Amino acid sequence: MLEINGLVKRYKDFTLECSMKVEKGCITGLIGENGSGKSTMFKSVLGLISYEEGEVSLFGRAPARLQKEDRERMGIVLGESGFSGYLKVKDIIPVLAAMYPKFERERFIKLCGKFSIPQDKAINEFSTGMKAKLKVFAAITHGADFLFMDEPTTGLDVMTRNDVLDLLREYMEQDNSRSILISSHISSDLEGLCDDIYMIHEGRIIFHEDMDKLLNEYGLIKADEEQFKRLDKEHILSVRKENFGYSCLTGQRRYYIENYPDMVVEKGNLDEVITMMSGGRRL
Repeated sequence: MLEINGLVKRYKDFTLECSMKVEKGCITGLIGENGSGKSTMFKSVLGLISYEEGEVSLFGRAPARLQKEDRERMGIVLGESGFSGYLKVKDIIPVLAAMYPKFERERFIKLCGKFSIPQDKAINEFSTGMKAKLKVFAAITHGADFLFMDEPTTGLDVMTRNDVLDLLREYMEQDNSRSILISSHISSDLEGLCDDIYMIHEGRIIFHEDMDKLLNEYGLIKADEEQFKRLDKEHILSVRKENFGYSCLTGQRRYYIENYPDMVVEKGNLDEVITMMSGGRRL
C-alpha cells in the first residue's frame, strides 16, 4: 500500500528522515512525542508538502502522480484540518457524496445519530470530541482502502477515544484488505490496535517492531552494578543508568529469564520501549 524510502524533509531547525512501509491489510502505528515529525511525514506522503530527497510510493505512485481514483481510495484525518465551522452536518453530506462516488450516506447519518452528532447545529459549536468523531465518520464511510489518521484521538476523553478506536477496528473487520496508518503520542491507543509500530524521535525512525512480538518477547532487565558486568549484552537494545544500577531493554526476554534467574526480568510494554529507545544508551 505505502512504501517510503529515504524521505528527507528539511526545515530551518528540523529535519525529517524517514523510511517505513504499510502492508496491505495491516494497521501500522507511528508513535512519537509532539514535534517529532509525525505530521510532517503524513503531509509529505499525501503530497501536501514537498520533500528534498527520497521516494514515496502510494498505490504504486509518487504523491505528485496520484490520480483522482487514488484519492477516492483514501480516508484522511489530519489533526489541524476539518470542515468549515459555519457549516452544519447536513450541509457536508452532499459535499462528501460529490467527492466520493462510494459515499455511504445512510451509514454516515446512522453514525451521527448513534454518537449524538446533531445535523442542524453549526460545527464550530461542537465539542472537541464531536469534531474528532465527525472527521472519522467522513473518512470511513466512502469505502476507503487506506486510512491516514494523524493524531485522531488527541484531546479526547477516554470514552471518546475508545469510540474512535472501536470504529477503526470495525472498519478493518469489514474488509481485511484495508490498511491504516495512524499516529499518536498515546501508547495505549496504539498498543491495543496496531499490527506493527514505528517510533519516531527528533525526526528519525528509531524503532520498528511487530506489536505482538513487542508485547510478548520484549522485557526490561533490572541489574545492579555487579550483575550488569556479567550480563551477556548480545540481545540488549538500550541501557539506562538507574539508582540501583541499570535498566536494560531486550527483545529476547525469555533468554535472560532462562540464563539469569537471579535477575529481575519484567515483561515489556510500549511505554517502556519508548522510554528506553528515546532516553537510553544504545549498545
